[in-house]
Amino acid sequence: MALAVIIMAAGKGTRMNSDLPKVLHRANGRPLVEYVIDTANSLDPEKIVIIVGHQAELVKEATARYRITAALQEPQLGTGHAVMQAETLLSDFKGEVLILSGDAPLVKAETLRELIAFHRSSHAAATVLTAELYDPTGYGRVIRVLNSDSVLKIVEQKDASEKELAVREINSGVYVFDTRLLFEALGQITTNNAQQEYYLTDVFGICFQCGQKVSAFKTDNPDEILGINTPEQLVEAERLLLINRKYPE
Repeated sequence: MALAVIIMAAGKGTRMNSDLPKVLHRANGRPLVEYVIDTANSLDPEKIVIIVGHQAELVKEATARYRITAALQEPQLGTGHAVMQAETLLSDFKGEVLILSGDAPLVKAETLRELIAFHRSSHAAATVLTAELYDPTGYGRVIRVLNSDSVLKIVEQKDASEKELAVREINSGVYVFDTRLLFEALGQITTNNAQQEYYLTDVFGICFQCGQKVSAFKTDNPDEILGINTPEQLVEAERLLLINRKYPE
């Protein structure tokens, strides 16, 4: 089955104490987003769409050597809104779409291949890559159907109950969707939440309402899903990238 990839790269990264787009901060000499694009390319997708927003021209310029297409998110109204911007570019695409974060350079191609294979074998409309963290603070929680691979709900930390906050399985922000179902569901989500944004995770709620299966695939290596929001996390990512031998070219 054909694969397309959407890379989220529109954010400001305010906690990085810099006006530079977060995905252009360098780890071991390379912009974070380059690691993500290289990983995406290794999956041999039919198309890669990068969602740009904050300082869009800088991000487009930095990624111009790659065969990717940019979609502009302006203004930035949440993760669901970001993915909506790719709809026209994928209007003729039939297959699955993998969604990656441009500020998460540690996810491995092998893990993504396993995620996609699991998605196909479980006949799910959508599959989320998860990890179990000792301290899941700040992450959306994945609530499973008891003793199964099926997801009951995904809840953002700000909207989670006390019981849901005790769950340590978190949403990595990496997903595989049936493309047609994704954009149909995006057309139905609202901004009725704490942030008044379009959450991409609300697509899962639409899937549940329609009786579509949502699966969870857990990586055994939580380091892979680390996103970079602070200078301290960038230093840690550099260390892990060196261990994983993702050196500058």
